[in-house]
Amino acid sequence: MSLELPGGLTLYFARHGQTQANVEHRFSGNKDTPLTALGLEQAAQVGHILKRELGQAPGYQFVSSPLARAVATMKIARQAMGLPAAGFVTDNRLKEIDLGVWDQLTDDEARALSPSLFEQRGNDKWHVRVPEGENYAEVAARITDWLQELKIDTVAISHGATTRILRGLLAGLDWRAMSNLDEPQGVVFRVSGSAVVRLDP
Repeated sequence: MSLELPGGLTLYFARHGQTQANVEHRFSGNKDTPLTALGLEQAAQVGHILKRELGQAPGYQFVSSPLARAVATMKIARQAMGLPAAGFVTDNRLKEIDLGVWDQLTDDEARALSPSLFEQRGNDKWHVRVPEGENYAEVAARITDWLQELKIDTVAISHGATTRILRGLLAGLDWRAMSNLDEPQGVVFRVSGSAVVRLDP
């Protein structure tokens, strides 16, 4: 059975804008990596989409991952909506998947650390975690907990793997299908029940 948003609520969520680690194709977990010039534009784009859909979103709460790239995206998006940059809360459950000792490594660097672990994780991201990190199941548990606690309509900013896992849970996908979902930046997803709609600029 797929995950569902509590009845009557609407959630808009987006990934942060492009970061330097994204450009360099590095694993990016809880370590900070700055938004690029394109990332700043994508953050504003998120705000423009939200303004088009919601105006200044009266009655909505705004929640961000506490990681710097998500916070920066939220501030820019709110300003693009004509709102003060502040005026949102953070929630640790929206953080990116913790990639432990792989954080900020490239695929080749992570594989060189432990070829067997790299292969094992590639074959089972749901159960296998990087040392000092999380697996998909742990991220799914915290994002499910967050979603099921929502009481009012919400705008949220999170991360690539976390939002991909959320979309997968809402669609009732297995971990492999979740892992194959895209991780777009500069777009917004709207959720009602378990239905997810992508909103482009």
